[in-house]
Amino acid sequence: MSDQPTRPEIRLLDGGFYARDPHPHFEWMRRNAPVYWDEAGQVWGITRYADLMSVSRDPATFCNSGGIRPDAPAMADMIHFDDPLHKKRRNLVNKGFTLRRVAGREKRIREVAVRYIERAKSRGRFDFVMDLAAWLPLIVIGDMLGVEADAYDDLLEWSDTMVCASGATDLPVVEAGMRAFDQYCEYQRRVIQDRRGKPLQEDLISILVHSELDGEKLPDEVILMESLLILVGGDETTRHVITGGMYELLHHRDQLQRLAASPTAIPTAVEEMLRWVSPIKNMARTATRDAVVGGREIAKGQKLLLLYPSANRDEDVFPDSMTFDSARTPNEHVAFGFGPHFCLGASLARLELRVFFEEVLARMPDLRLVEDDPPHRASNFISGIDRMIVEASA
Repeated sequence: MSDQPTRPEIRLLDGGFYARDPHPHFEWMRRNAPVYWDEAGQVWGITRYADLMSVSRDPATFCNSGGIRPDAPAMADMIHFDDPLHKKRRNLVNKGFTLRRVAGREKRIREVAVRYIERAKSRGRFDFVMDLAAWLPLIVIGDMLGVEADAYDDLLEWSDTMVCASGATDLPVVEAGMRAFDQYCEYQRRVIQDRRGKPLQEDLISILVHSELDGEKLPDEVILMESLLILVGGDETTRHVITGGMYELLHHRDQLQRLAASPTAIPTAVEEMLRWVSPIKNMARTATRDAVVGGREIAKGQKLLLLYPSANRDEDVFPDSMTFDSARTPNEHVAFGFGPHFCLGASLARLELRVFFEEVLARMPDLRLVEDDPPHRASNFISGIDRMIVEASA
């Protein structure tokens, strides 16, 4: 590993690395060290699309059960398992994400989007993230988790605080993340107990409570961990794509105007937003045996980081990859991952994004940035624009 070029500023487990625009570093890595050994983090960074796909297609060699976060122990949710247990658990959770159930949420999604767009619009100047983008995915996921409306504010705070703690080195931030985890668990345990005493309902918690795995009901802690995965995976990610996508459209007014005039083009634009933002910055895999990736020798037990934002800017796959093109097609991005652990909420996220942009482009045609260099969240897991001050005519 000593013969490989390195850069001391590349620290793949440092949340701040992702807040300071990692793309110049990813571009350098793809050219000079596409399978990059991060000495500080003791992980391999997989930067090229082909290598990332190769690792994702081979769970027997590169497993999830060693933990999807290289700096934290594996948890008891399905993403930390490999098949066949992963598939069994995934099939249960997937009952809440069937095409029928997702399509049935469109009316609710549109109602929430319109409510918060109009509320933000009435203020004139507002923070696009916390006054608007954060709420649609939060409420949609909250509904699925059986959260009552009066707990939405708490749910948003818990989700934010837990994600901010990923990759944090500041002890108060880490401790706040632990407290938020405990508070979320306390609340969600009450929801689980409530659903155990009632007939089957439409929310995911009720579905899991009334499901069986190998003839047995799921324990509370299993349901709790699956709910946490759904919360973080469905709330924080979609928020960042909404914000990052809007930021690019505000910088490409011609594309914004084209989409406003032709809403049928929005689904194609959504795919480019997903590629461009790639809110999940990485997932870890553990080598189950000695292997070779991109010409580099990987030792059994070593961790690999699948760097989705880098793969989604790979010049060998995406022509003019550093240009945001809302009409880009084909667009085989990996923002939702690939292989057995492909995001099961992908169809829900796409629906939320389509509906949101249909409504916001129609209702805020003169939306404009007030601050042109918005800060990004410091997190080594899920990151995006943290605050974006904008104005719109009331």
